[in-house]
Amino acid sequence: MSDIKTETAGVQAQYAAQVAADLETNRKEQERVGVDVAALQEQLQALESDHAVLLSMQQALGSPAAPAAAAKKASPRNKAVPAPRASANNSSAARTKKPTATKTKPTAKGKDKTQDKAENKAQEKVQATAQDKPAKSAPKAAAKKATAPAAGPSLVELIHSHLGQQSEPRSAAEITTALTQARPERTIKTTVVRTTVEGLVAKGRAHRTKQGSSVFYTTTAPAESAAAPQPEPATS
Repeated sequence: MSDIKTETAGVQAQYAAQVAADLETNRKEQERVGVDVAALQEQLQALESDHAVLLSMQQALGSPAAPAAAAKKASPRNKAVPAPRASANNSSAARTKKPTATKTKPTAKGKDKTQDKAENKAQEKVQATAQDKPAKSAPKAAAKKATAPAAGPSLVELIHSHLGQQSEPRSAAEITTALTQARPERTIKTTVVRTTVEGLVAKGRAHRTKQGSSVFYTTTAPAESAAAPQPEPATS
């Protein structure tokens, strides 16, 4: 019996020592976690103060507050409370309200029909106005065509004809002066005349000679008459 008591006392002592060690470990762990929680709480408070400062700066700058609202929604503190389920009384009340909604539908349809009629009338007026515009502008276009002068000979024909009538070479400036005097209704520039004569030279219809720093041109073929061809006499 004494041996059993001694063994029991030894087991109890072991359990007591183990429990004491576990309690000490638990106490130290609580202290460590408490320190971590305090540090995290300080960080959270600092972040909240920074958040308030940033919000005030954002409002002062006039920036939209959408990101802040989104952050608040994402925060676990602001969880949305689920809506209560509709009871039997609410469903019956909703059913009784349905006829009232249907009574107002004919009024809305009547308004839609009135708006449709007004829009159709406006579209008809626009189409009628669009159809009248071409009819009114047609006489003006015909009058412009009637008063427009008939197109004369081209600049190439005028230059070639002028060179064919000259016995001496002519420069681009001289050709321009002569054509301007002969055709005062046309605007003829020296640069355009020079380009046109060079085109005749490239086609072999004119010659180019250089005397010092000046360039002169002559024709290589008899000038074509710029006037309209005379009709041939009718043969019997």
